[in-house]
Amino acid sequence: MTLQTIADHLGVSRMTVSNAFSKPDQLSAALRERILSAARELGYVGPDPAARALAKGTTGAVGVLLTSSLRFAFTDLVATGFLGAIAEELGPTGLAITLLTSSDRGDVIPARDVAMDGALVYSCDPTSTAVEYLFRRRLPLVYVDQDPVDGVSSVNVDDRSGARAAARHLVDLGHREIGLLMSGLHGPHGIVTPEDVAIDGHASKQRLLGWLDALGAAGVRPLIARQTGITLEQAKTGARLLLDRPDRPTAILCFSDAVAYGVLQVAADLGIRVPEELSVAGFDDNPLAVQVRPTLTTVRQDVEAKGRAAAAALTAAIAAARTGEPATPQRVLLPTELVVRDSTAPPPA
Repeated sequence: MTLQTIADHLGVSRMTVSNAFSKPDQLSAALRERILSAARELGYVGPDPAARALAKGTTGAVGVLLTSSLRFAFTDLVATGFLGAIAEELGPTGLAITLLTSSDRGDVIPARDVAMDGALVYSCDPTSTAVEYLFRRRLPLVYVDQDPVDGVSSVNVDDRSGARAAARHLVDLGHREIGLLMSGLHGPHGIVTPEDVAIDGHASKQRLLGWLDALGAAGVRPLIARQTGITLEQAKTGARLLLDRPDRPTAILCFSDAVAYGVLQVAADLGIRVPEELSVAGFDDNPLAVQVRPTLTTVRQDVEAKGRAAAAALTAAIAAARTGEPATPQRVLLPTELVVRDSTAPPPA
């Protein structure tokens, strides 16, 4: 069943049938409905998407390059909120989202092989070769939660300012023995110094800088633990490094709310009361922050706004690429806000 079959059945040209599917404004409503009705009657669902993409020079899909595990997109509440906002923003454009892992497994390299019109690079390992493949393909790109680079639009939140506010909040409460719980793919892990963290993602680096801004001004040298990821078990492993010791801190600043949840669980296991004996602050203000007990002091980032801004920047970059116009890179920096809840209080006497 082809376009020509419908055209012969109705006695119209093949181009007229094609316009009914791809350029409906070229036909009268009555003629288009007549063609679509005949297509339904004959069992024709429309032009082949692959052939249409080849003819137009577009795929109708955009990639979202994530970490080495795609499970992150479905289990991390911040990631799901971000991707949901992108999907909603892209809905009216007809563009679909394709999730890409940044890992290379033999001959399977999604960033090199998957057809797409552009891509968002979202919170990826800075050493990943997947980003290099996207660059070499000359695709329109937007960086999200990544270090900005020349010629590429970027969307970030003000991680440093938010982290600084959280650290200052603990200092103002009177805390001087403060721990930091971070995560990162590359070593070293365990108890580290700020100088040890040479390779890390944009958000991790900026949040560490923000914490150190406030703590350094107060003369506080923090105890820093670094874990390999952000799963609950990994967070609990890092939390034990800070809490299961005689000189444990009276407050902990966490890379994320998911990590802070692990701290709350370890504190409960060790019989440490929050916030009476230990204050805990997270980052992101994801839905988990108000579901845990005590409710979590955290730094709010607007994930919905970040998703919308990323989608808008990418569609603009794709449109510029289609017309051959030089694209003007956008630099979006979204504000953060400290949200004080029940998990922080003055240190014990």
